[in-house]
Amino acid sequence: MIIFLALVITPLVEIAVFIEIGGFIGLWATLAVVIATAVAGTWLLRSQGWEVMNRARATLAGGGFPAREVFDGACILVAGALLLTPGFVTDTAGLLLFVPMVRAYLGQVMLRHLMSRGNVDVRMYGGDDRRRENRDPDAPVIEGEFHELSGGSDDREPNHRGGDDDDGAKR
Repeated sequence: MIIFLALVITPLVEIAVFIEIGGFIGLWATLAVVIATAVAGTWLLRSQGWEVMNRARATLAGGGFPAREVFDGACILVAGALLLTPGFVTDTAGLLLFVPMVRAYLGQVMLRHLMSRGNVDVRMYGGDDRRRENRDPDAPVIEGEFHELSGGSDDREPNHRGGDDDDGAKR
């Protein structure tokens, strides 16, 4: 129902804003602004998109999960689509999504909302052999155990990731 209302209300609001701005600055100036925002949107999408992609690669290369970069990438994609859509309201929303501080605020709001609704769980599976090859051979290796606490008893056997047993056998 919300999507239906958005698809009906957004064009009506855009038409009303077009009429008002067109009456104030004229037809050709209005069309020029719409074309300029589409060109700016394309340029911003490309430049910020590459920047976020490079940050994501660096985060992955460092062994981290690029959660912020994924969120920023989704916001930039939506921002580009909004700026390519003719209209002043959608252009304003699109330009706001290109501002990093706005994205950071939206990310915090969404995270708070998700955390208030239940568990937020991010897991990475698999390994990247390239990270092991590029690792400093003198860097310390930290091994550990973990216990799953959700959905079962706490007295289960610890789960092990990698490492050697006391007798040297790989798990």
